[in-house]
Amino acid sequence: MKMDEIDGLIVHELKQNSRLSMRELAKKVNLSAPSVAERVKKLEIEGVIKGYSVVLDQAKMGSPVQVLMEVTVRNGAYDAFRRELSRRNEIEFAYRVAGKACFFLKINLASLEELEKFIDEVRAQVMTESYIILSQVK
Repeated sequence: MKMDEIDGLIVHELKQNSRLSMRELAKKVNLSAPSVAERVKKLEIEGVIKGYSVVLDQAKMGSPVQVLMEVTVRNGAYDAFRRELSRRNEIEFAYRVAGKACFFLKINLASLEELEKFIDEVRAQVMTESYIILSQVK
């Protein structure tokens, strides 16, 4: 799909606030609500817009410790580690990456003790390097 400037504006506005009504979005991009609704539908059908999400405050949800973790799999234990990832609710995202590490994770935890426990539980399969998130810049 070839996106034009209006499509770009629509995507930008929806990234800022995906709960905008078609009427509000139309005002922001200077089109009629039906035209905007048609464009949004096309962006969804073409897979440009894959879905809509909710941004959560992890600290208020009981997970004030947030960690980015590089994971390097030992001895080709990729399948075992993927199974481990799938059963853990504290992992917000897990990406398979190319480079020094094999995976990059974001983990939401209640305490540093939980981080230590996580590392202890997976250390037979992987090596980890952890980065505690202090704040979000943007």
